[in-house]
Amino acid sequence: MESKPSVASLTVKTSHVLPPDTNGHGTLFGGELMAHIDDVAAISATRHARKPVVTASTDSVDFLHPVKEGDTICLEAFVTWTHNTSMEVFVKAVTENLLTGDRKVCTTAFLTMVAIGEDKRPTTVPSVYPESEEEKLLHEGAPERAALRKERRKQSKQVANSFGTNFPWNEKSRFGKNPF
Repeated sequence: MESKPSVASLTVKTSHVLPPDTNGHGTLFGGELMAHIDDVAAISATRHARKPVVTASTDSVDFLHPVKEGDTICLEAFVTWTHNTSMEVFVKAVTENLLTGDRKVCTTAFLTMVAIGEDKRPTTVPSVYPESEEEKLLHEGAPERAALRKERRKQSKQVANSFGTNFPWNEKSRFGKNPF
């Protein structure tokens, strides 16, 4: 499998922020922005792997600046690192006031996408190599971010196992029985 440059997976998506996309404050719903992030990351990862992908994780999404109704949101994504069946995808979201030209990075995120083979199981992906200084910076930090994700996933599994499928108060519910 031949290695590919990060830029080969570059994906750019721009959307106009319309009233149905906004909350009562006239700013883009956070969940709407997260859906855009997941979509552009999936396109970028699919472009790299040339196989269907699924989202394995999303690192913290910090909303740095509001995205206002009437603004645009432009997302840029590319694969920064690969490991066997997974790809780390960096996403940057920029908001722009079209009337003033004012632009701000409103969000950055890293997502892990996994390529899926015809057998519906994870399948290998080509390696990726950085070319620009920015790509190199992200590529170099990827193993540390991957280790942190692995630890976070382990902790998430422990919490999930501790809580199980029932709410913890079901046994002693104020309703006297399981309300579900």
